Amino acid sequence: MASLVDLVKIQEVLDTLRPYLQADGGDVELVDVTDEGVVQVRLQGACGTCPSSTYTLKMGIEEQLKAHVPGVTEVISVA
Repeated sequence: MASLVDLVKIQEVLDTLRPYLQADGGDVELVDVTDEGVVQVRLQGACGTCPSSTYTLKMGIEEQLKAHVPGVTEVISVA
């Protein structure tokens, strides 16, 4: 598990992205962060079933987390 500071930074970045996801009827929930820097999230609402969810996950969420939180290596969606 990442340090508390990392979790706070991750949540802050997710909070800045949340309004965009909610505008399309979706949301994102932080599930866990591994020691290797893999952020596990759960896409909710429309984001969970959207054909573009992989794009949102990798080009949106992952890109922003890597840019703003040192140590993030990947973002994956979990059920």
